[in-house]
Amino acid sequence: MSKLSVKAFQTENQVAVKELILAGMVEYWGEIDSSLNPDLNDIATSYKDAVFLVAWLEDEIVGTGAFILEPNGTAQIVRMSVASHQRRKGIANKILEQLVIEAKNLGLQKLILETNSTWTGAINFYKNFGFRITHEEQGDFGSETFFALDIS
Repeated sequence: MSKLSVKAFQTENQVAVKELILAGMVEYWGEIDSSLNPDLNDIATSYKDAVFLVAWLEDEIVGTGAFILEPNGTAQIVRMSVASHQRRKGIANKILEQLVIEAKNLGLQKLILETNSTWTGAINFYKNFGFRITHEEQGDFGSETFFALDIS
């Protein structure tokens, strides 16, 4: 694979990053309700107290991942997305590795996340990375699977 780099989100990449994330949602859900994703209208402001990373393959944005600080040394992983034509090449793994590094540098002890329970590829990815399933519950869009990873 060409040189992959994972860098902090920059405001000049707002449009491309939003398009990448929404394209992944359309691919999975078939359509999207843009009113359900207001955080993507101004990523810099929405994630000003968070860590939002962008994966680059040379000069192409190919993935994203972020975490939001929660109480008690915990952060919630959100907005993990990889361009469909670049999946299964280790990009999501590199993003998640960098998020773990950033979380450890902030002194965090645990990462949590949730995903739709029918999204088996994502569930297997997180389990293979070392996350453990903590529970499942019904959400607004079906069953949700919740994960945790101890990074202390």
